[in-house]
Amino acid sequence: MSIFEAGMMVCFGISWPIAAYKTYKAKCVHGKSIHFSMLILLGYICGIIHKILYSCDIVLGLYIINVLFLLLDMALWFKYRNNVPMYTTK
Repeated sequence: MSIFEAGMMVCFGISWPIAAYKTYKAKCVHGKSIHFSMLILLGYICGIIHKILYSCDIVLGLYIINVLFLLLDMALWFKYRNNVPMYTTK
């Protein structure tokens, strides 16, 4: 197990629930990119495949947890994509 890979996954793992919570509270996805999220999802899927094929360890669980929270954030994006922000900046 790579402690550095695990550390990276924990740091990313902390950010996804926070992002999903903020989206849920705001009910608005203004400024969020679904394409960026899809690219990150692809990266996680590549990491999971690598873990399964070459070095299956506990970090695989961190990848799966991150994917689940990312999918939650993406689902919220689709739910709230038509909502407009309550404020506008000039």
